[in-house]
Amino acid sequence: MTLAIEARNVEFSFGTTPALRGASIAVDSGEILAVMGPSGSGKSTLLHCLAGILVPDSGEILFDGARIDSMTEAERSGLRRDRFGFVFQFGQLVPELTAVENVALPLLFGGVRRTEALRTASGWFARLGMDGMQQRRSGELSGGQAQRVAIARGLVAGPQVLFADEPTGALDSLTGEQVMDLLVAAAREQGTTVVLVTHEPRVAAYADREVIVRDGRVNAPDRIAS
Repeated sequence: MTLAIEARNVEFSFGTTPALRGASIAVDSGEILAVMGPSGSGKSTLLHCLAGILVPDSGEILFDGARIDSMTEAERSGLRRDRFGFVFQFGQLVPELTAVENVALPLLFGGVRRTEALRTASGWFARLGMDGMQQRRSGELSGGQAQRVAIARGLVAGPQVLFADEPTGALDSLTGEQVMDLLVAAAREQGTTVVLVTHEPRVAAYADREVIVRDGRVNAPDRIAS
């Protein structure tokens, strides 16, 4: 398998408080990896370092063989825009925009013409089970519907890696399962690598592999050669 993204001996502190203490992790291309651990363990900090949102104090982050941690902020921003997708716990939809405009945002930021971006985004709504809801705003959507829109937004531009931070944390069990079914099916279809942070075993069960973060360190089982 080809590695998609990797952290090597990453250290990161918030002020004098250590969050990551030599964390190392490697994710294969097309793999869905669940990162588990208790609250405050460092799992979200690890995700943010992998995604180039945070720059580690020491260690290396590699994506597609290139060091993210040594890039400029502009280079990391371009990486997040063009090659990464994101889904967060509360969706973080832009309330002033319609659902279809929210999905289209990554395409618009990537320079796709508005008409084409909206047409591509609109095509996701049948898959979301939300056909006819394209013009609704976030305040007119249920939590589950809003999170489906967030997943479509994260995947619409065909990112190489999707970072999902507690994507079902604000949902009930049934809605969470529906959202995970959609996320996994869409990611598999596109061949997208997924780094999924969760504290819920039922959500982690959707992944190909699980690792545990405790006290800023990654406890990973031995990798099995394909």
